[in-house]
Amino acid sequence: MIKAIGLVKHKNYTNSRVFIWIALIASILASCNEPNDLGMELLPSADLISVNTIEEKDGIQAFTVREDRIRTDEPSKNLLGELNDPVFGSTTVDFAAQFYLQTFPDFGTNTIADSINLYLYYRLIYGDTITQQRLKVYELNEPLYADTTALNGASYNYPYYQDVELKNMASSQLLGEKVFTPRMRLDSATQDTVYQLITIPLDISLGEKLINADSTKMVSHEAFAEYFKGLYLESANESGEGGTILTLETLAEGNFNGSALVVYYNNDENMSIEDPDERDTLYTPYVITSSSARVNSITHDYTSTPFYNSLSTSTAPDSLIYIQSTGGLESRISIEKLTSWKDSVNTGINRAELVFHVDTLVSDVENYPPPNQLLFIYTNDSSRLNLPDDYYFNSDYYGGVLDTTDYTYRFNITEHLQLISDDAIGNNGFYLTIPPGVKNSRANRVVLKGSESAIGIKLRVTYSKYSQ
Repeated sequence: MIKAIGLVKHKNYTNSRVFIWIALIASILASCNEPNDLGMELLPSADLISVNTIEEKDGIQAFTVREDRIRTDEPSKNLLGELNDPVFGSTTVDFAAQFYLQTFPDFGTNTIADSINLYLYYRLIYGDTITQQRLKVYELNEPLYADTTALNGASYNYPYYQDVELKNMASSQLLGEKVFTPRMRLDSATQDTVYQLITIPLDISLGEKLINADSTKMVSHEAFAEYFKGLYLESANESGEGGTILTLETLAEGNFNGSALVVYYNNDENMSIEDPDERDTLYTPYVITSSSARVNSITHDYTSTPFYNSLSTSTAPDSLIYIQSTGGLESRISIEKLTSWKDSVNTGINRAELVFHVDTLVSDVENYPPPNQLLFIYTNDSSRLNLPDDYYFNSDYYGGVLDTTDYTYRFNITEHLQLISDDAIGNNGFYLTIPPGVKNSRANRVVLKGSESAIGIKLRVTYSKYSQ
């Protein structure tokens, strides 16, 4: 309904005729930039005084701040790699996971481990396809937990956040390592990204441990997780410049079986086949399932960045603001003049739109794609962060999606401003950040024009002033 999205009613509003006329104006505003000039001869002058549009820029202040640590357990996708970003500094992401048996294995008699490989799949990368990465694999000494039920009543640290010390949970004995150059390729038919495979041969001692496990260790996922706690993967950029963060495809999906640890072996039954060509390649996979604990540790180093000295300070607003996923950076924003709308008698907010502009040059959007969406959230009177009511009314109406025609993020905060005008909520400040379900599974970042730049951050408000 037009009247629902074009206007949020003021608390003193009682005249239904006014509401109808303002709703009509709201629909006109959707296709007109000059609301004062359109159809005014149709409006009942006794009810409606004026419709105006103002643009606020100078009263907005924006600062780049460190984000509070984020949860990194069981995200939709896991990350891995080291990226030395020319603007955002260094980000290192390590990974640990549990591996489960698909079925109770029958290794046969006199089983001998031939080899063991870790297979990692990925489809997306963030960074370059030039810099070599080194991955090192270690066995976990301490267990990971995927939920709040500890095994056998043991104490544990759950949930897991980006500062979890995964390296301290692992053995110091190196099981295997791999130097590789990340790549990404599109399927010519579907234009979808193709699965890329990293194969890491591991020390045969782990294969021997798995095939020689007592049968009691393989009767359940819980028993097996006590015996083999999982693997820790440490990443490093070989050159110290450039680099990449991979988006791992760890879980099975459709016809894709996911990343896995595979033991290859032989036994008496297989060797008894006289013709060598008839002998099977025997193997048992250990997979990462939706029930497996999957955790990232993430560290950021901003000491070499242009914003380091002003990071998380409020001494002066920034001409550029920096937004980064992976528990990195967000922007704290104040719009003091919103308070001036408080108790604006007989005022209805037709539309309030906040516009942020990407600095495409500093961001280097071709090589470092910006996030597809940002969130504009507010601090309530209890100092908790909330999404504006506009988001819950309709997420598409609320906005925040990157518009690549002019590289802007636009937010409709009409209802939020009306609530401030009605003195229903306070004006305690805002944050511009990455959506929660993305910040632990994607590595995108973006540089925006700040409040002190020539373009600035703009708040455009169209409102109706009317009498009862």
